[in-house]
Order: sequence, then structure tokens, then C-alpha cells
Amino acid sequence: MKQIGTTVKSLQNIMRKDPGVSGDAQRIEQVGWMIFLKIMDDKDQELELIHDNYASVIPEKLQWRNWAADDEGMTGDRLKEFVDKDLIPGLKKLEIPAKENKRAIIVREIFEGTNNYMKNGTIIRQVVNKLNEIDFNSSEDRHLFGDIYETILKDLQSAGNYGEFYTPRALTEIMTELTGVVPGERILDPACGTGGFLTSAIEHIRANHIKSVTDIKNLEKNIYGMELKPLPFMLCVTNLILHDMETPGVDYVDSLNREYTSIGKTDQVDVILTNPPFGASVSDGVETNFPQKYRTTESADLFLVLMIRYLKDGGRAAIVLPDGSLTGDGVKRRIREHLLTKCNLHTVVRLPNSVFQPYASVATNLLFFTKGVPTQTVWYWEHKIPDTMKAYSKTKPIRKSEFKNLEKWWNNRKENEQAWQVDFTELKKNGFNLDIKNPHVPEDARVYTSKEIIDKLEHSFEKSDHLLKKLKQEVANG
Repeated sequence: MKQIGTTVKSLQNIMRKDPGVSGDAQRIEQVGWMIFLKIMDDKDQELELIHDNYASVIPEKLQWRNWAADDEGMTGDRLKEFVDKDLIPGLKKLEIPAKENKRAIIVREIFEGTNNYMKNGTIIRQVVNKLNEIDFNSSEDRHLFGDIYETILKDLQSAGNYGEFYTPRALTEIMTELTGVVPGERILDPACGTGGFLTSAIEHIRANHIKSVTDIKNLEKNIYGMELKPLPFMLCVTNLILHDMETPGVDYVDSLNREYTSIGKTDQVDVILTNPPFGASVSDGVETNFPQKYRTTESADLFLVLMIRYLKDGGRAAIVLPDGSLTGDGVKRRIREHLLTKCNLHTVVRLPNSVFQPYASVATNLLFFTKGVPTQTVWYWEHKIPDTMKAYSKTKPIRKSEFKNLEKWWNNRKENEQAWQVDFTELKKNGFNLDIKNPHVPEDARVYTSKEIIDKLEHSFEKSDHLLKKLKQEVANG
């Protein structure tokens, strides 16, 4: 562990010396495509030994073993020119065999959105040589590196707009555990980012159910993801390969850019685990894929409609949604009504607004629901920041151990200072508003969101203006 950890730190330090690499996002992308090619080649060599007729989808000249594996191989300007003019362009245009090959498609899709930012060929060689210290065919090396890879992905939280593609591991693990995924279920994340939910599902099933290599193969067939952006797509594919998924079932697509009515029973799944992007508008015209009454440009709301469609009857979902999706009139109200009448929204876990720091400071919620039965009662659980902290941060993230009380309460529900329930009739009366505050917290002890503070200030100013006008009128009237 220490040796591989040292290798990764060295990689990062070497890359910082290159004048072409600027910031975490570019550094992660650069390391990402190199790690992907190294893993692919290690896996190809293993498969060549196992299967007599196996052939890599990557052309011989572009295979890692033939340009990178020799530590004394090409370097400097020659290596830089090879990467820029042969390697990346060649993989962008990779031929797909007549008999469609998912492995070849993944390679081409990854490199369609990949760039080389490094300007110094000698530094490229140093990075490549460091990666050669890791043997991805050694299960020990692969699993140790998998843990370290998580820290590389975590760096995305502070890498500009890329924070939306990483969900804290504590959340992916607790949501997966409480949903109770089991072998044989089709599991989907339609906005999979770097693959946090998919790998949590794999780890959960492997720890509790997997008994053979056949079980792993069957699991691979049931893990699905969709991702729109090239960098997280590449990182997700690599993440799944590190988790023994030989050919990851991840598609490089915008899951919202599909006709809603074209999603039929054969597309439906047993479980959805996801943290859809929120606070951003969807691409032009994407909302027209959805029924008129649900059309909106708010991505989180459209994803909620999409997920209800993708779930089969009896299917379960655990998703992250911002406070903004829990309230509001018009289309937002209709989408929430659709959720509550088509699904049993049995639990909402309210999170503090610092969980996604430093990327975002919006208040978020974990919604757990089952399709096919309408909601009668919604249970709420308020997650509290530990007493030793004021807020979560990059150096003090939310931890899974903090959910122990939630886990104990989950199967034996009773109202307490963190838990309360609301009937459907009350929700309907209030316009299906799901933004219900904890009734056990005194008003003066409550922590308000930015929007709530603004609303309170506006109300306060209106009240002050009214009193001032009244006072002026009394003075004028003598």
C-alpha cells in the first residue's frame, strides 16, 4: 500500500513540473488516460494467455507494451510527437469490428474526448515509468491502487465545475446498503460520473453475496451506467475495470437525450442509485423528449422523471436531490405529485448544506422510493454534523460511521429528535411540498438555507416598510 501510494504521489509531483498541465482537472485527465491504457494492456496480456484466439482491440503500434513498457524507450520530443500525432489520433479513430465490440467502442469513446496537455516529452516518460511500477494483473496491486484511485477522484471536488461528478463515498455506500442490492438485479446510474454508485454496488454485492468467478461475470452483466462528459466517463470506465469489470457496461451518452416514451419494459431496471447534476440547465431542446406537463430545463427535475420511467414496478431507487427539487410550483409541483402517486417515497434523509463542499454549498437530500405503490407516509431523518465540527469540508468530509443511528432506526422506525413522519394528505394539502423542517428543532435553533434567510429578510423589510409608512401617516395626521 505504502509503495503504490508513494508511486501515485510521485506521479502527481512529476506532472506539476510540466508547463502544459494547469490545475487538478487537467492533471487528473492526463493521469487518467495513461492509467486506462496501462490497465487495458495488462488485462489484454492476461486474456491472451487465457484465450488462444484473443486479440487486443488496440492496434499493435499503440499498445502500451510497444511504446511505454520499456523504461529506456522513446522519450523527449520523439515521445511527445508520437503521443500527439499517432497515439491519441489513432485511438480517436479506432476501427470498430464488423461484429460490434464493446471494448473497442469504449476505447474510441474515451479518446474522442481526450487531450494531451503535457508539453515535455521527458516528463511524459517519467510519468509512464512510474506507472510501469504497478502491475494491474496482480489482484493485490489492483485493489490497493483502487483505494488510492478514490483519492484521485476526490480531487475532482475542488477541480472547477468537475465537483458534480464525484459523490462522497460515505453517501454512495450508505445509499447502496440501505437499498439492499442483491445479485441478479439490474442496477443503473443514469448520471454515473466517475462511477461511485456503481462501484459501491459492486463492493456491496461482492462482500455479501459473491462466491465464484461466475458470480462476478453475472454481476458485470447487471451493472449499467450513462455519462455525458468525457473526463468522468474515462475515469468511470477505469474505476470499473479496477473493480474487476472486464468490459464495463457504461455508455457515453446523455441519458436525458432520449425520447421518454421509447423507454420500454426491456429497458427497465430493479435498482437506480444516482446523484444527478443539479443547479444547471439541460442542453437546448432536451426537455422536448419529455411529456409536456413535465418539461423543464432544470436537470435534477428531469432526471427524477426519467428515473421513475426507468424503474420497473417494485424497483427501488436511492437518489440525491437538492432542496430546490422538493418545493416550488408549476412543473416542479407536477413532478413531485407524479413521484408521490407512482412511487412510495418512504424516506427522505435531510443533509446539511456543506456535504458537497468545496464544490457546492446547497442543502441536499437522499430520497428512497419504490415504484408501483403510491405514497401514504413519508418518513424524514435529519442528519446532523458531529458536535466537534461546524461544517464539512474537503479535509473533514462526511463519514459513513456518522450514519450508525440511521442504520439502527431504518428497520425499527419511531419518531425522535432526528426523525418525523408526514402523511400524504398533508403533503397534498400543501402542494406536494416535500421541504418539511424538523418539528423537534426549536425555531431559534434551526439552521436556515441561504434562500430561507433571503425570504426571511425580504419579509422583515416588507414589515418594516409597512410600519414606517404607518408611523409617517400618524405623524402627518398630528
